[in-house]
Amino acid sequence: MSYKLIAGLILTGMAVLFVVQNVAVVEVHFLFWTITMSRALMIFFLLAIGILIGWLLHSYVEHKRKRNEPDT
Repeated sequence: MSYKLIAGLILTGMAVLFVVQNVAVVEVHFLFWTITMSRALMIFFLLAIGILIGWLLHSYVEHKRKRNEPDT
């Protein structure tokens, strides 16, 4: 077996274990909204939002840096 397959199976197993252990329902209150979802789903959405914000900020900083470079 290849190391990539073993690592993939271990990561998949850990993800399944995480979801199974975090099925409790939580309520999220934000301004006028109340959202009810599982804890694992909420953590996934927060992680995805964080990755998206980080990617957008990195792109913005790189764009500004390239724009301010003197032409050579």
